[in-house]
Amino acid sequence: MKVIVIGGVAGGMSAATRLRRLDERAEIVVLERGAHVSYANCGLPYYLGGTIEERDALLLQTPESLAARFRIDVRVRNEAVRIDRASRTVEVRDLATGRTYEESYDRIVLSPGARPFVPDVPGIERAHTLRDVSDADQIAEALDGDVRSAVVIGGGFIGVEAAENLRERGLDVTLVELADQVLTPLDPEMAAPVADRLRAHGVRVELGAQAAKVPAGSVELTDGRSLPADLVLLSIGVRPETSLARDAGLGLGPRGGIAVDETQRTSDPDIYAVGDAAEKRDALTGDPVLVPLANLANRHGRLVADAITGRAVRARAATGTAVVQIFDLTAAATGWNEKRLRAAGHPYQALHLHPGSHAGYYPGASPIALKVLFDPRDQRILGAQAVGDDGVDKRIDVIATAMAGGLTVSDLADLELAYAPPYGSAKDPVNMAGLIAENLTKGTARTVQWHELGDAEGALIDVRSPAEHAAGAIPGAVNIPLDELRDRAAELPEGKLIVHCQVGLRGHNAQRLLTGLGREAVNLDGGYATWAAGRSATAS
Repeated sequence: MKVIVIGGVAGGMSAATRLRRLDERAEIVVLERGAHVSYANCGLPYYLGGTIEERDALLLQTPESLAARFRIDVRVRNEAVRIDRASRTVEVRDLATGRTYEESYDRIVLSPGARPFVPDVPGIERAHTLRDVSDADQIAEALDGDVRSAVVIGGGFIGVEAAENLRERGLDVTLVELADQVLTPLDPEMAAPVADRLRAHGVRVELGAQAAKVPAGSVELTDGRSLPADLVLLSIGVRPETSLARDAGLGLGPRGGIAVDETQRTSDPDIYAVGDAAEKRDALTGDPVLVPLANLANRHGRLVADAITGRAVRARAATGTAVVQIFDLTAAATGWNEKRLRAAGHPYQALHLHPGSHAGYYPGASPIALKVLFDPRDQRILGAQAVGDDGVDKRIDVIATAMAGGLTVSDLADLELAYAPPYGSAKDPVNMAGLIAENLTKGTARTVQWHELGDAEGALIDVRSPAEHAAGAIPGAVNIPLDELRDRAAELPEGKLIVHCQVGLRGHNAQRLLTGLGREAVNLDGGYATWAAGRSATAS
């Protein structure tokens, strides 16, 4: 059997090496149009920032090492330009010599990846993209020159990583994002701390801004402002690289990627597709989605090798679990966010909490902002987001695993998670989310969201301490500390009450107390901290 793998990075190389482990006799040819294979593209921003000091650390394998260990014929700078399905051949162009030749195949694995989106604005040709080692080499060469300022266009995962690392190099950095927040997979109140942390480290953040032109030494915005930019880096998304598949007559999906079944097989039974170019199946709806993440590319590459060798396989639906570091802050998410659920008209309940990363009495604990979304009809977990200095990835990974296992949100309360004071609390933040959800589901707790507060009926009661209230308060809130609430209940205005504290726990206690006294009360979910983050996001 002869297998041609087109694309030699995550998905393609995972397929090739797994195939060799399963079939020693297969002829495996990998065609990669770039100059490198099997490199750590997720590490590229950290190489530019100096965290990864040696460029060679990014090169996990070479054609020579792959040939020696796996007997794989890896050809860099060789581009597959046409697939002839009738003759079962691939036309290849050697980019070093210009020579074209043909390779026969029994099976093809397509892993062409995605190409950066480049807007059509004057001067954009001087902007850099960051997708492969060659891109990093060009940027590194530019940074060795007289570069003092940089503009990063795009505030997604790669954009904020690039802004961080260029700032670590000592550059004057501006991040320009068309949306009204960075990291659009997060909801606004969860993304606000990320923008705040970027600003705290000296990155200028321009939200709701768009580049109009890129002249020498600057970036001009559509509102007429000019930003200094000796270097410009584009990070405004990617598009699946589907030209080869389209020209071969393979089916494309509704999201513009290559359509595949649950074994990653395309519309041609002898051609498979993996990685950023292939559509995935969404875990919530089952609909096709694009999820350009390295872990899925690697997993699906391995799966394809199993399928080719006759093993029964089935790709799991994707939740899009992702994490990013922003200086000393971490943000992570899995599943759908509230914006997407609201736009789709899908029923959901949101809950916010702000627990410590580990036991508060053990030194070094820091707060985590955790948001969980679930379906109130069946308690299915729909998504989660977390932001904090420590312990964020752990909590999102636990919730992502719970989603994969079909646990309900209330089931989170009973998870037996590792506990010692340096690592967590006896009630882990994930457990606490489950307990809150259980209260909401059973009617023990009633909440209102930060963005609903303006339209909600009821007098606002702040049950924090007078010092906390003085340090920052929601306009119109009356301050009656929780410990005084029973004795001062007569001071409460008539009608419905909305109580709140700093993060939600004292507010819950106040809501239960007032309910016990016969008053109709709801708690502001996530407390003042969530409201303040939301207001910061909408005011940006």
